[in-house]
Amino acid sequence: MAKVLTSREENYSQWYNDLVIKADLADNSAVRGCMVIKPYGYAIWEKMQRVLDDMFKETGHVNAYFPLFIPKSFFSKEAAHVEGFAKECAVVTHYRLKNSPDGKGVIVDPDAKLEEEYIVRPTSETIIWNTYKNWIQSYRDLPILVNQWANVVRWEMRTRLFLRTAEFLWQEGHTAHSTKEEAIKETETMLKVYANFAENWMAMPVVQGYKTANERFAGALETLTIEALMQDGKALQSGTSHFLGQNFAKAFDVTFANQEGKLDYVWATSWGVSTRLMGALIMSHSDDNGLVLPPKLAPIQVVIVPIYKKEEELAKISEVVDKLSAKLKSLGISVKYDNDDKRKPGWKFAEYELKGVPVRLAMGPRDLENGTVEVARRDTLQKEVMQLEGLENNILALLDDIQSNIYKKAQAFREEKTTVVNDYEEFKRLLDEKGGFFLCHWDGTSETEELIKTETKATIRCIPIDAPEEQGNCMVTGKPSSRRVLFARAY
Repeated sequence: MAKVLTSREENYSQWYNDLVIKADLADNSAVRGCMVIKPYGYAIWEKMQRVLDDMFKETGHVNAYFPLFIPKSFFSKEAAHVEGFAKECAVVTHYRLKNSPDGKGVIVDPDAKLEEEYIVRPTSETIIWNTYKNWIQSYRDLPILVNQWANVVRWEMRTRLFLRTAEFLWQEGHTAHSTKEEAIKETETMLKVYANFAENWMAMPVVQGYKTANERFAGALETLTIEALMQDGKALQSGTSHFLGQNFAKAFDVTFANQEGKLDYVWATSWGVSTRLMGALIMSHSDDNGLVLPPKLAPIQVVIVPIYKKEEELAKISEVVDKLSAKLKSLGISVKYDNDDKRKPGWKFAEYELKGVPVRLAMGPRDLENGTVEVARRDTLQKEVMQLEGLENNILALLDDIQSNIYKKAQAFREEKTTVVNDYEEFKRLLDEKGGFFLCHWDGTSETEELIKTETKATIRCIPIDAPEEQGNCMVTGKPSSRRVLFARAY
């Protein structure tokens, strides 16, 4: 029957781990800190990829692919960048193995040492800007709007499936522009693309904002972010877009002749989301029964389970289901008919509930007689009997309603967990008692930001883009502040 999950209230972290494993999303790998994404988990990621890729192309971007290995010398060219990633890099030092002299397996051939070590990419700015040097001579070659879908390696010590693994999948956009204004606009445009995807496909409300100097991407002049709130009251950074200024162009000597014929350095952006979005999806909506998937990203949107005792009953049900499935598929709805006789209907109900299938239909001989079907929706666990006649249109409307309801529920949770605080002692107390997002005044200094982080483990998630001008005083130092920033403990 049902695969039992630890409840969220009992142990949220264990609930998450149980759910990822038992819903067949991913497994831990034999390679320390790496994961195996299983077919069902990958099917969700594929849907995310497909939607995002279309959105990128609608905004004028094209896909390319750059090498996995980056010469170590490339990382030495942009000081802030190398410092930001130095502790996370995996380094390739040799290029050959040989049989061990004692006959026990293989060893690294000491004679096969590389003249220059390669870094397994933690991100691709350096290799891409070294390449752009060959692509760009004139303003006519700009802008370059390139994205790549790839894997990256960041040598994490404490790992967690989807949220933080040594190797993960992502996309990284890298664009080149002739003006500062154009690059800034690109940075803002891509953040809006991410926010649109998070809210309208993932059904996950997000706060858009600027990172503080302490929290910026290594080598960026500005980092924009979307921040989401998980059900345990912790924030999750769910996408970032970086204005890189001319830092990488200067590091790799990428210049262009502008319209006046003068040489200038190119302006740059980069932006990305990763399989961390899978963790965000799980933790935003799921419950103690399993996954709750927004219909737009569910690999299976409707599952149909036959209830029968005799083969002739199954044959009659299957005849009706085949016609219904065809109608649903014609409306773009993904359907699975589970007539596998090795599992009982009760087991199937529990399994598809665990896997977050938005709509489950159950059909037996009596339903055939009455021209009806039992319809269960995953988000509320409510059931109702519907007429088969015109059912496909009702299911289409139901999927839209589930998508909307999941978003509204997440939005209501975020509103309830967002607190305006003026006093530091109250902030510390509510951080432990309530959790969530906190809107507070901050004096703008790195010292105060670090103090709060050290004492509370809460960080400034962002300076919200839509934060209104509001004169106040820093909750720690009492110094003047012109707007509130968003604090939270985070993953």
